[in-house]
Amino acid sequence: MKIIYLILITFACAIPIKAQFNQNNSRSLFSDVKAYRVGDAVMILVIEETQADNSATTTQSTKTDLSGGVGASSGSTSFDGKVSLGTGNTFNGRGQTSRNEKFRARLSAKVISVEDNGNLKIEGKRTFQLNGENQSITLTGYIRPADIQNDNSIISYSIMDLVVTYEGEGTITKAQEPGLITKFLRWLF
Repeated sequence: MKIIYLILITFACAIPIKAQFNQNNSRSLFSDVKAYRVGDAVMILVIEETQADNSATTTQSTKTDLSGGVGASSGSTSFDGKVSLGTGNTFNGRGQTSRNEKFRARLSAKVISVEDNGNLKIEGKRTFQLNGENQSITLTGYIRPADIQNDNSIISYSIMDLVVTYEGEGTITKAQEPGLITKFLRWLF
């Protein structure tokens, strides 16, 4: 009987137990858990800051003068005439734009394909509802495995061909939109 228990215990230990989380299970116990194949997840730290200033000044001035004179006399009659023509044009223009934008977010993305050179194509979407507003962030791009940090995260400025879309829909968004007549007049002019 003891031999049967020993055989059953040996057989039970030989059956592999499937882990619930199997990301990077083919790597060594001493390697970092980083995304490297299709389906792996990576944390994206979106840190975008844009500043732009533009200023232009234009001054243009033109002036044209044309004058002429005619004189004639015959006996007691004399004729003296002058003709003068002048044109002028002055234009002063000035324009200035200034823009400062900051966008920070944190979301997870999934590796959807691996390029021939090893770069990973990622895609992530996060949707949440706040006070009746549905807001979503969508992100796509390509990352190099070397840029992935030890905690399996990557900063957005290290993502190639990065496309971030931030959209909102709800009562506040609708209140900020112009009315139909205003939209029509903008389209017309």
